[in-house]
Amino acid sequence: MNFLKKIGRKKKEGALSSEEVKKIVTDLESICGDDKEIYEALLNIILLDPRKIGKSIREATREAEKFEELGDMTRAKIWYEIAGGLAIYDGNVEKVKEIFSKCEKLFNRKYPILKIPERAVAKAQEYYQKYLK
Repeated sequence: MNFLKKIGRKKKEGALSSEEVKKIVTDLESICGDDKEIYEALLNIILLDPRKIGKSIREATREAEKFEELGDMTRAKIWYEIAGGLAIYDGNVEKVKEIFSKCEKLFNRKYPILKIPERAVAKAQEYYQKYLK
């Protein structure tokens, strides 16, 4: 018996099969177009809807520093990246550089945004203008 029938659901009429779906293009990919460098710079750090965070850059940075002092580096990393994402949303290139430079130093991880912060922040602003305003 078909699993969907077992749980009482029907397959939607006109639903695409996996063979029919070649590639799903994300909103970020659409905005970045062929510029893979910017896409890679933003991929894991852009906040898709920063309004839902409910904190300022300063508050997120304080949270990160608090967890850093407590030795909880996992939570510190999360909050620093949130602070950096909020800086991207605000269009604050200097804060983006400051926060992600600190992340590189503390967590021994490369952040591609530091190679092209101005271009990446500008492209993120395009994303926010199109999808959040």
